[in-house]
Amino acid sequence: MMKFLIPLLLLIIITVIAYIMLIKSPNNPPSQLQQQQQNPPPSKRVVMIVVDSLMDQPLQSSLEEDKVSALRFLINHGKYYPEMVSAFPTMSVVIDSTLLTGTYADQHKVPALVWYDSNEKRFISYGSAQKEIRKLGVKQVLENSLFQLNHRHLSPAVKTIHEELKGQSASINTLVYRGGHSKPLSVPRGLSWPGLVEEDASIKGPEYFSYGLLSKLDPKNPHTHLWQGFGFNDQFAAQELKYLIKHNRLPSYSLVYFSDNDKQVHKKGVSVTKGIEDADKQLQEILNTYPAWEEALNDTAWIIMGDSGQTDLKNDKEQALIDLRVLLKEYRIHKIDGPVKEKDQIVLGLNERMTFIYLLDQNIKIDDLSSILSKDRRIDQIAWKQGESVKVISGDHSGYLLFKPNGDFADQYGKTWCIEGNFDILDLEANGKNQIEYNDYPDGLARLYSSFYSHSGIYMVVNAKPGYEFVGEESPTHVGGAAHGSLHKQDTFFPVIVAGTEQEPQHERIMDFKEWVMRILESPELKKSGGAK
Repeated sequence: MMKFLIPLLLLIIITVIAYIMLIKSPNNPPSQLQQQQQNPPPSKRVVMIVVDSLMDQPLQSSLEEDKVSALRFLINHGKYYPEMVSAFPTMSVVIDSTLLTGTYADQHKVPALVWYDSNEKRFISYGSAQKEIRKLGVKQVLENSLFQLNHRHLSPAVKTIHEELKGQSASINTLVYRGGHSKPLSVPRGLSWPGLVEEDASIKGPEYFSYGLLSKLDPKNPHTHLWQGFGFNDQFAAQELKYLIKHNRLPSYSLVYFSDNDKQVHKKGVSVTKGIEDADKQLQEILNTYPAWEEALNDTAWIIMGDSGQTDLKNDKEQALIDLRVLLKEYRIHKIDGPVKEKDQIVLGLNERMTFIYLLDQNIKIDDLSSILSKDRRIDQIAWKQGESVKVISGDHSGYLLFKPNGDFADQYGKTWCIEGNFDILDLEANGKNQIEYNDYPDGLARLYSSFYSHSGIYMVVNAKPGYEFVGEESPTHVGGAAHGSLHKQDTFFPVIVAGTEQEPQHERIMDFKEWVMRILESPELKKSGGAK
């Protein structure tokens, strides 16, 4: 899901290529190591590597064909979780925010990759497709992704691992990175926004901050060419991590993004294995920095994980793409190349297989919109806020489902719910003791509920069935490939490999990872050579 960042950087740097080659970065790569105090290395570390869109089925295929020796080694020396639950919507900025804060969107307040800010009356995109970026303007998207996301949209009421950790930490190629240290950035001339001084641009990040060509730890890292996404690739990220290890500066916590697999899956579908196998080669190089692979596990916990699943789309464009401009043609839909106008009735926040539909005109009735949408058999659920509850309908099921927290029904995560209506709409089961079980929509109540408290405004949340995705003005399409975003388990589940610790997450959800990491780092357990068995 870091795929959007690469076209963004391409547009930025191609537009001002004459300038970017002359940038003198105040965030001089060697100085990042030099500026850190020469403290003794921590007694325990966590290295977390996110292989974007890593899924269990293609990973199992690569294991069976013996093409992923590093991943096999870590599985054999640790524990494998095939079905971890992601955040919602299953888009990278939301997932990363949940990973780092231990909260869903109702608390961290990053709603989606694309959304509408009703307070500022502004359409927000962190960059999802080249055409969309051109229409919105490179400056606007750059401001959103480099600054607004971490410093305004990510709630100050929650703390990231980087902010809460007592020891040092590193962020390598992650879009969500907020920490407590001022890290200078060089923004190409001509692409600044009001309030930004180009020569003194900075962000708040962790002690070790790497962000493609804009900020390198290893001054000799060669993987920053135009055809390599200017550093947003697996080789660059692996080189940065190896640099820290070789210089004995691996901090307490390192979060590293491998983005290349995601592009393969979007283009070729969920069964493709090349991206996984290429990522494994980089993992081998990282483990090779130690005298023996087993020694990597002596004082370090290694967590290799996906971030969400994806779902194959139909090959027929007319079938696969749900064009909301056609379905909602009787309404005036905001055009993204300009500000929201007084006459606009609807804003679309398209996130591949999930979308927000914002109602700007008070005369529009949600029931009218839901009636139109429910007639399209490619649409799964349609939800909106009704008082303190969330109401959900589906064209496949009669009636409605109405739910809110704190009731007589309990789920496996210790949350209780007040629920009435047709449980089939979210594929819920309840036993005689009012214990809820999730099926096709893992942790579906909390994840869907969180979307309606992630930001202000009157809006609907709509999910597509497997095989389909939403499209609108200049949104990305993946016909014949795969996409994500929805509440469905195919978009939700991702695998995790952990070696070097006996500690386990409280629940198999990404929301529990922050507490898990902090517990690993604070655990008194002693590691033996070879790590966890």
